Amino acid sequence: MSVARSKFAKRAVAAPAALLTVGLVLTACGSKAGDGSEPSAGASGASCVDTSGDTIKVGSLNSLSGTMAISEVTVRDSIALAVEEINSDGGVLGKQIEIVAEDGASEPTVFAEKAEKLISSDCVAAVFGGWTSSSRKAMLPVFEDRNSLLYYPVQYEGLESSSNIFYTGATTNQQIVPALDFLKEQGVKSLYLVGSDYVFPQTANRIIKAYADANGIEIKGEDYTPLGSTDFSTIVNKVRTAGADAVFNTLNGDSNVAFFREYTNAGLNAKDMPVVSVSIAEEEVVGIGAQNIEGQLTAWNYYQTVDSPENTSFVEAYKAEYGQNKPTSDPMEAAYASVYLWKNTVEKADSFAVEDIQQAADGVSFAAPEGTVTINGDNHHITKTARIGEIRGDGLIYTVWESDGPVDPDPYLESYDWAASLSGN
Repeated sequence: MSVARSKFAKRAVAAPAALLTVGLVLTACGSKAGDGSEPSAGASGASCVDTSGDTIKVGSLNSLSGTMAISEVTVRDSIALAVEEINSDGGVLGKQIEIVAEDGASEPTVFAEKAEKLISSDCVAAVFGGWTSSSRKAMLPVFEDRNSLLYYPVQYEGLESSSNIFYTGATTNQQIVPALDFLKEQGVKSLYLVGSDYVFPQTANRIIKAYADANGIEIKGEDYTPLGSTDFSTIVNKVRTAGADAVFNTLNGDSNVAFFREYTNAGLNAKDMPVVSVSIAEEEVVGIGAQNIEGQLTAWNYYQTVDSPENTSFVEAYKAEYGQNKPTSDPMEAAYASVYLWKNTVEKADSFAVEDIQQAADGVSFAAPEGTVTINGDNHHITKTARIGEIRGDGLIYTVWESDGPVDPDPYLESYDWAASLSGN
């Protein structure tokens, strides 16, 4: 459930068998997490999490089919990797983690249905997954009504918080605002906005336009296209003739493949009209083709090329399990970190109960591949290092700018005067 403004201000409206055991059979629910007394999930908010045995169930809910599968299958894999590592190290409070994996099928209504199943029928202690903001918003009331926990691993548009969601991807001041600051410092005076037609791009572009208005940046055009769109000839032609200094891209999923191929076919390139993207990571670069996107910019918090011992270990472990040609990416890393943050919070609370985890969460940290991340107990977001990257011919992304250290989350942009009109919507 949502709580008072002082804490949660408001709401905006299958893994490999070698890694884990996937619970596919709906089992009878046992004792309630934390007190061993509640056998049923029939009432709203009641828990049927079984803590009586040697295992504890968690859910993995990602798009394994549909337009978002290009991005989400690897997120599922990184969740599985974290679970395998934790199980190999003794589990959580002495229990082995059992994953129940579900396919959100790139449809928000399916995400909500599968979330309900995982909570009420599979009796999981927490769910890891989701990508699009539409999927998250569809799931949010399910987790609040059932008083369960979702760990959401993808950057998003901000202007939201819930006591039942931990947001381990970037919020706006950790990704979009740093990207705009970077472009401004590079002398960009005008932008063209291109995005998928759903919550994240529309809200992100409202924020971008507010920033632009306050910083003397002209918006030359703004276009949206449905998720999964593959015809970008008209939009790219409008971009080409608009004369903007740069493009801000909030397309998601495999639409990026068609957009950048058309962009290249139209003779546009990073030198003449750079594109900064906030949903293209290393695995999407493979699908697009490095030759079609070389030199273009991305704004994230993690790249495979981050130089740290923790990242070296993460990349080696992931490639050893899934193939040396498989890159790692920001959402994968945030999902991987989210499992460890859940584990560390459970161990701090000495409990799997939702209320105990919520109360223990503040200050819980993990030495993640991107750098140390820490949970803010007031808004359930985490600190993250902001990074701007350049896509190069080898298909990898290299940091060209980064923040001095982890950036505290500000999901409602309360520290920015130009955003005052946004947080009320």
